[in-house]
Amino acid sequence: MPDAPSCRVSSQRFLPALRLVAVALCATAFLLPAAQAAKKAPAGKKTEVASESKKRGTASKRSVKGEQADKVVSGGRNVVASIRKRGGKTVVAVQRRSVVRVPEIAARQSFGQLAGLHGTEDALDLKSSVALVIDQDTREVLFSKNDNVVLPIASLTKLMTGLLISEAHLPTDELITITQDDVDTEKGSRSRLTVGSTLPRGELLHLALMSSENRAAHALGRTYPGGLATFVSVMNAKAKMLGMKDTRYVEPTGLSSRNQSSAQDLALLVNAAYADATVRQLSTSPEYQVEVGNRVLQYNTTNRLVKSPDWDIGLQKTGYISEAGQCLVMQARIAGRKLIMVFLDSAGKLGRIADAERVRRWVEANHHMINPAAATRQPSLAAAHVAS
Repeated sequence: MPDAPSCRVSSQRFLPALRLVAVALCATAFLLPAAQAAKKAPAGKKTEVASESKKRGTASKRSVKGEQADKVVSGGRNVVASIRKRGGKTVVAVQRRSVVRVPEIAARQSFGQLAGLHGTEDALDLKSSVALVIDQDTREVLFSKNDNVVLPIASLTKLMTGLLISEAHLPTDELITITQDDVDTEKGSRSRLTVGSTLPRGELLHLALMSSENRAAHALGRTYPGGLATFVSVMNAKAKMLGMKDTRYVEPTGLSSRNQSSAQDLALLVNAAYADATVRQLSTSPEYQVEVGNRVLQYNTTNRLVKSPDWDIGLQKTGYISEAGQCLVMQARIAGRKLIMVFLDSAGKLGRIADAERVRRWVEANHHMINPAAATRQPSLAAAHVAS
């Protein structure tokens, strides 16, 4: 029993030594780089004090009687060591910061990707999972890839919307006001046409075809005689009349993935829309300005090829939603031939443009191998349209 007190006294004598060992180990592991950096620092530089508020994202300096300024040193990527002297003692505190790792959110896959269509190989190494190139006059298929697959068509929908509005011969100068009904609740897309903006029907049609303005297209369908429901039914009736057997529309903008079609059907639509002078002109317009209230808004084409001197484009429309991927339809004259091109579900923002360029170069390099005389024996797309 008498020995017990002496044991406690003996252990207490070693506490300072143990603390010094701990300080030395921490300093060696975490503070050596800081000490080397301190030698290079200008003399007289004051040491910052890390206060308790640093835990809440704020750092401040403070002077407390009987204490020297704190020194905070980074000892690694997620480790911070602080030195504090109190009452002649040095206290080293090591703190490991918690790291929250946020998993990368995978890009939403298109319907074509989910179906494995991007694994389809082709001679031109196109980025589009669906492609079709047809001679407009002869109906000769120059190139095809998954051309009968039905996929969402995004804003290619607006080509049908524009065609029907043009064919209805509604007053182009009639003022139409954007309402809350025209605001996108499907994808939450933005628009510079705020609720209350008023524009003539003709300008809304221009913006819908050239710049793929969603609120403009929706307002055109909403103000069609009979209302939006009637307009959608007319869209589907027109598709049926054109022989578009795989096509279905549920709204006039293309924001819904339920608007679906195939490359074969879209070639028929491009051919019919090309016959409309208004649609041809507005869809290939490079830029346009509109006055909305006291503002002048500048709009540009969504297809950069329209401004390219290498292209002679008679009609075009682009489209994109995540379910559809990048889409493009065009009528263009290449190597003396009028061609209809359809590209659906293209990978990458510029994939559809690159695919069109690949097709153009391929046609130009091989046009001498094509026998127009043999192809002309087939009925033209225009003839098929009249017959339907």
